[in-house]
Amino acid sequence: MKPLSQALGDWRPTQPRSHDPVALLAAGWSEIVGEDVARNSHPARLDDGTLLVTASSNAWSQQLSFLSERILEAVRARLPQTPVERLRFRVGKLPAAPSRPKRSTAPVRAGADRPAPERPAAQSASEALERFRAGVDEARRAKLAAAWKECERCTALIAPGAGTLCSTCENACALERAGETARLLFEAPWLGYAGTAALVTGLTRDQYESVRSQLLARWWETLSRALAEKRLSSDGRERLIASSYVLLRSGLAPERIAPATVRNILSDELHDLIYGTEQN
Repeated sequence: MKPLSQALGDWRPTQPRSHDPVALLAAGWSEIVGEDVARNSHPARLDDGTLLVTASSNAWSQQLSFLSERILEAVRARLPQTPVERLRFRVGKLPAAPSRPKRSTAPVRAGADRPAPERPAAQSASEALERFRAGVDEARRAKLAAAWKECERCTALIAPGAGTLCSTCENACALERAGETARLLFEAPWLGYAGTAALVTGLTRDQYESVRSQLLARWWETLSRALAEKRLSSDGRERLIASSYVLLRSGLAPERIAPATVRNILSDELHDLIYGTEQN
């Protein structure tokens, strides 16, 4: 057993374990949508860019859907690095609200900052949502007055000094670039970086190499599976994959690929499985 002094000397404060975006949204939900809306809704789950929000009733679910774009903008502003693309609302049981500390009854000293008076709860869903709408509009006007600018793609507000796109749209553009790059690497792998970048706007060398490496690894996994099973798929997709794999791996133009090059890259056994033994 370690001496107490050594155990204490080795101790370091632990970092918070929860970096779950839903937990972070739930912690600040009342600040994002306002206390009235937060009393009747709760972020429940995030799946493939869709944030599921639980509402206390059908009326609240329907009313919140009318303001989904404003709520989505507020959510993105709170977690700009998390790709939240859409909202979905459902009726369900809300978690118990945390107990609020009792207000102090001690007299306020002269000159001390007085707490802001607590606004009474909204009497209806429409009143609560109107408060939320007004709060969003007020916050947007304040940011525009402080030199914030609109995202060129979705009009969400971006902090001064940032780029022309918000984080969500930057992520979407990166996915689109990766998809277009992957398509070109499959259909025209001989283009290389320069030829691919001429067709994919904003593509960097690092992005190209990342997609290239992932495709080569994925294609080789498919080819290795066929070799292990000693049979090709019914649609013969391994032949198309092998062709693109050899061209992309070698970096040669199609007319410069010799049969020996194909065998060297694929191995004799895989070559014979895909193309047959008659080719030499």
